[in-house]
Amino acid sequence: MSQAQLPNTGAVTGVLEALAFFRDPCFAQRRFETHGDLFETSLLGQRIVFIQGDEAIADLLAQGDCLEGWWPKSVRLLLGSRSLANRNGAGHKARRRVVGQLFSSAALRRYAPEIEALVQELVAELLDSQSALPLAPRMRRFAFSVIANVVLGLDNQDKDELFADFEIWTKALFSISISIPASPFAKAMQARSRLLTRLKLVLVNHTSLRGGLDLIRGGVDEAGIQLNDDDLAEQLLLLLFAGYETTASSLSCLFRALLTNPTVHDWLLSELDHPSSEAPADLSYPRLDATVLEVMRLTPPVGGFFRRTKGPVMLAGIEVPDNRVIQVVLTASATGDDSDLSAFRPQRHLDRSFHQTLMPFGGGERVCLGKALADLEIRLMAVGLLKKIELKLEPNQDLTLQQIPSPTPRGGLVVTSRQR
Repeated sequence: MSQAQLPNTGAVTGVLEALAFFRDPCFAQRRFETHGDLFETSLLGQRIVFIQGDEAIADLLAQGDCLEGWWPKSVRLLLGSRSLANRNGAGHKARRRVVGQLFSSAALRRYAPEIEALVQELVAELLDSQSALPLAPRMRRFAFSVIANVVLGLDNQDKDELFADFEIWTKALFSISISIPASPFAKAMQARSRLLTRLKLVLVNHTSLRGGLDLIRGGVDEAGIQLNDDDLAEQLLLLLFAGYETTASSLSCLFRALLTNPTVHDWLLSELDHPSSEAPADLSYPRLDATVLEVMRLTPPVGGFFRRTKGPVMLAGIEVPDNRVIQVVLTASATGDDSDLSAFRPQRHLDRSFHQTLMPFGGGERVCLGKALADLEIRLMAVGLLKKIELKLEPNQDLTLQQIPSPTPRGGLVVTSRQR
């Protein structure tokens, strides 16, 4: 059987490709249209293969032994060399097992009452306001409060100090890593230093750790090496991102979708108001689950993830050589000639008419650690707000999405609220 050649854009230095990558949100899609579901290019001298589609992604995840994690330089530097995200092999698996205790089923049951209390605080704020309020930044505050207060057990002063620096740090994660004074990356590296200092102070000062930190503070990896405070602080910095950014994006996109699709909103609300008699206490509302899936199909909170090949791999019948960085592009699945895929129709996930594989939080052994927490937060927020508040979009606002670091409405999703 003949083997297909890996398509190539022809870029050599990758300078122009890098400029296009950072400026054009459709960078990958334009090239997929020309080259198919796999193509190779160069970004500032780094050879990188972009892939999309069920076949290529399934082939990639099936060859995990030939792959290792990889991130762009800006992400590597801002997360730190000790971070779980920058580790591979036994070091990665051991620390992931320790840190993963924060997101276990038992831990989530511990967090749920406090998350519900935060939802009720937002309900009260919205109802007490005499004017319209932007919902998206409040979703960001909520998601950060969950990971900072509920999971990590920080007090409000620690949280507020962390939040300002964390927003600076987050905005430069996917940027050109040039530390020119006053550049976004330079400011982010300074914010990183302050964040790590505060996180280590929390670890030192808390004799009785709150939240979920007691689950990992004494964690020992598989090699029998105690996690020291420098190591643990970098894991907590990653957790702040993993448990915050994707959740904030998903919540903002969920309410944007519902507020711009009143028919779906009413369809979902009828289930929340009149749940089935089959134990709705676990939040297993089929229509809500389908709606969240549909939002993540059209606006995945993670635009993609990276791997590096440790040997040749075959993807969709095309060989990708050794030592190539692969970016898996998780785009909205509104492609092809089926115009129905461009519509927001959650029912497709209930009537078995949808057969594509969705990976809104990445895939494989490095799937987003905060996935289960995000799922819990989204459902508690959806039920808590929709059952108690009638939200209405303010006119003449920008509802388009900015994509980096995760999709969020540019205009803030300004709404008025009233009691249902």
